Amino acid sequence: MPSNPLDTETRYRLLRLLEQNPELSQRELAAELGISLGKANYCLRALIDRGWIKMVNFGNSRNRTGYFYRLTPTGMVEKTKVARRFLARKLEEHERIAADIEILRGEVQAAHEETRAYSQRSKT
Repeated sequence: MPSNPLDTETRYRLLRLLEQNPELSQRELAAELGISLGKANYCLRALIDRGWIKMVNFGNSRNRTGYFYRLTPTGMVEKTKVARRFLARKLEEHERIAADIEILRGEVQAAHEETRAYSQRSKT
């Protein structure tokens, strides 16, 4: 993952996870995203500071205060924008990979045919 804590992919994945599972703890978010707890905390704080998510208190069953993260209307708009950028980047990557695969297929096919022709010549 790139070094910028709030790169497009991290931002998109975090906003998507919070929209689907607002009750996730920072530790659970970090595990889901494959990032450190410190980075998860940093990213959440940045999203809160930007007004994209809101941290809401609730009391859990152990009589301790817990939090959940709610996307704000601004956060929902931003998630859509980030999703578009993320999709565009992934589509570009897909096209490059598809082109590389076609080149590799051609190289493998040519090598296979060359090997087969060599094998036929050496038998005679």
